[in-house]
Amino acid sequence: MLVDVDRARDALHACDPSCSRDEWVRLAMAAKSAGIDLDTFDAWSAQADNYSERDARSVWQSIKRTDGIGPATLFKAAAQNGWTPEGRQRRVMPARPSIRPAVPSKPRMGLGAAEVWGRCKPASSEHGYITAKQGDSAGLRVVPEGDPLRIAGASVAGWLAVPVVPLAGAEPVSLQFIPPPGAGKKLNLPGAPVAGVFTVGDMLAGGTVCLCEGIGQAWACWKATGWPSVVCFGWGRVRGVAHEMRQRDPSARLVVVPDVGKESEAQAIATEVQGQFVAMPEGWPINADVNDLAQRDGFDALEVLLSGAREPAKPEPRFRLLGGADLHALPPLAWRVRGVLPAHGLASVYGPSASGKSFLVLDMAAAIAEGRDWFGYRVNACPVVYVCLEGAAGFRLRVQAWEQENGRPLPTGLRLVLQPFKLTEPQDVQDMAAAVLTAGAGAVTFIDTLNASAPGIDENASRDMGLVLEAAKGLQALTGGLVAAVHHSGKDATRGLRGHSSLFAALDAAIEVSRDDDRRSWRVAKAKDGADGGAHPFKLATIEMEPDAEGEPVSSCVVRADTAAADIRRVKLPQGGNQRIILEALRPLFKDGRTGKPGAPPLRPCIELEAAITATGPRLTCPPDRRTERTREAITGLVSRGVLGCEGGWLWLV
Repeated sequence: MLVDVDRARDALHACDPSCSRDEWVRLAMAAKSAGIDLDTFDAWSAQADNYSERDARSVWQSIKRTDGIGPATLFKAAAQNGWTPEGRQRRVMPARPSIRPAVPSKPRMGLGAAEVWGRCKPASSEHGYITAKQGDSAGLRVVPEGDPLRIAGASVAGWLAVPVVPLAGAEPVSLQFIPPPGAGKKLNLPGAPVAGVFTVGDMLAGGTVCLCEGIGQAWACWKATGWPSVVCFGWGRVRGVAHEMRQRDPSARLVVVPDVGKESEAQAIATEVQGQFVAMPEGWPINADVNDLAQRDGFDALEVLLSGAREPAKPEPRFRLLGGADLHALPPLAWRVRGVLPAHGLASVYGPSASGKSFLVLDMAAAIAEGRDWFGYRVNACPVVYVCLEGAAGFRLRVQAWEQENGRPLPTGLRLVLQPFKLTEPQDVQDMAAAVLTAGAGAVTFIDTLNASAPGIDENASRDMGLVLEAAKGLQALTGGLVAAVHHSGKDATRGLRGHSSLFAALDAAIEVSRDDDRRSWRVAKAKDGADGGAHPFKLATIEMEPDAEGEPVSSCVVRADTAAADIRRVKLPQGGNQRIILEALRPLFKDGRTGKPGAPPLRPCIELEAAITATGPRLTCPPDRRTERTREAITGLVSRGVLGCEGGWLWLV
């Protein structure tokens, strides 16, 4: 369907831009289908009191389809407002030629801003609007009687004409027409975007300027203070005008003067342009303005208000600078397991498969829930949620073994989750956080394992690991406690956690679990102001339980601290020559020892403590049933004298 764009544009300006939002959107769709451009639609919309340039452009750009709304909708709406299309063309029919001579259509009077302004006459102070607002006629004109200009179906003859002039100064680029009181509402010149201001008074570089929505407010500000006041032609234009004025005059004192209900936005604009703002006194209704205040309470009252213009509250600096006294006043780091796990943040317990890390974590979780010391470290009790995502079927046996070993039920503060859970699903994170919060504030959440909670991700990819870390941080933020993930070490266990290095960097604490044959230990791999990383040996003791329903034996494991090395250090150094005998027997054994053991120099050969006792004991001449004891005493003496080093169940020559 071919549409005369000029005719469609004329029809659009015959419609009321202050209509309901639904009707406004319908007219936008109809205008777009008729070929009207964005600038024309925006200029028409700007005539509305609630105009927002951002909203107008957003709605226009969002129109992708019109759902049956076409140009006819636009023409119908215009006709309902009294619009009559001039020069409407009839469809050409293959009939008899007309015998009437063609009558040329009367050319329409121009709608350019300069041409319309030129037709207007100087305004008188007796104009109804000027009188009602106690304004001033300087710089204004009136549309003469009989002028054919009609906007939105209404004649504007006799209306006040306010020129819209660029800040740089020039001829008017548009006009605003204001009727006498009670004769309608303000209208803007069709097809001429409001891209300027009108200034009441004379602006001076570096001086004070009031920014107002309309001319009534500008008149009041100027008469009360003598400060030049800028008419922005609608609240939606105040921000843009303020920024342009600040750019043109960096030293000007800009005072934003809003109507009631727009104070917060006025404060925001003042903040952006480093200006000031005022607010109407309490008790005035929405949309009341400073002209209303001046007419009721007098211009002296308005002068007091404007003189009290204030700068917006400055936001707190994003970065706070601390001194020594500030640091001393900071609260101490809160620990969940003193020196091992903090009370808040992200942590991980990692190690190779079959190292016993899940058994160790269960033991730690129970200690936290009870508030019981763990491996000699003080524990601050709190609720614990253990999310078991691997080996859930056998987890019941682990709990049963723990209860049998400790002679009491699992702590009531320890809750278990055996259902599937994905850190990569935002809804799962929200739901898990809600469940954890029911256990209590500040809970520790163990996720066993990290890999099972994030299936399908590439652990070595920075982006994938970043998504997992973001989700874990989100869970921690929602629960307000500690989130600790059980994870695997890489193929080379000496390089720590499996996956991208960003994982270890993001942790507040990390516990490394290691295994060498039947010897296991854990150490703090990372903790802010925490333990020094010394190894803590432990054993997995097998617990035999009641046979199952078919009579088959049932067993599981529990964690026990391995105190063999500590016991040797605690034995009193005996007198005699046993130390020399044992040392001579040990020396050849170190030739075949292993390197890289915890606490030993990197290339120093080490041998197992228990193996050393077994191999060297027969050299002693004491009764056979005392040889193990005497051998331990001799080794203890050598360690105490600094001849041998001992840690984690391994010996080496110092």
